[in-house]
Amino acid sequence: MTAARTTSPADRPRLGLRERKKIKTREAIRTATYALIKEQGYDATTIEQIADRAEVSPSTVFRYFPAKEDIVLTDESDPVLLEKLRARPVDEPWPDTIRHVMREAVRTGVEQDPEVARLRTRLMVQVPAVRSRMMESMSVTGRMLCTAIAERTGRDPDSLEVRVYAMSLVGGLMETSLYWAENGHRDDFAALVDRTLDILQHGLPRENR
Repeated sequence: MTAARTTSPADRPRLGLRERKKIKTREAIRTATYALIKEQGYDATTIEQIADRAEVSPSTVFRYFPAKEDIVLTDESDPVLLEKLRARPVDEPWPDTIRHVMREAVRTGVEQDPEVARLRTRLMVQVPAVRSRMMESMSVTGRMLCTAIAERTGRDPDSLEVRVYAMSLVGGLMETSLYWAENGHRDDFAALVDRTLDILQHGLPRENR
């Protein structure tokens, strides 16, 4: 959830040509955006510049991403994450499922493209518009998790318990990303995610005295 990566497991049906072209265009737009931001900063980077670098029209950029913030924040990971949650053994405890899938997501995203992951999380901290848009996008990911939790547990996805759990997880992972960036990306992100999941599963640890 922190790095824009597209995963394609070998056992997944091959995407059609149209969908592959869409993904290629989105990735070209993201790549152009990241390069421009590194060169001149977020605020100085315009949609017109992004379109020119990605060799598409500004209208194409807006067709895929309604706002510049969405280019930074959105990726192809949410549908993949849902697939991976559904693929875990049905009798596996839910906390173990979440931990396994999140570890794999960290390996796929942060560890394979650490530069992009650091850039994205740094923008979340430094740019109010990005942070505000991130808060809005949390609800989309949260609803996806509600669906996955309901499928696994047999609960109503609209129940208070499921919604609170899902949004606690999304919010916890968001804060983990912010913490990582605020502390200069010094910590191992996978270890931070493990700590986050421990807190969500067991509550606050006893304070050392």
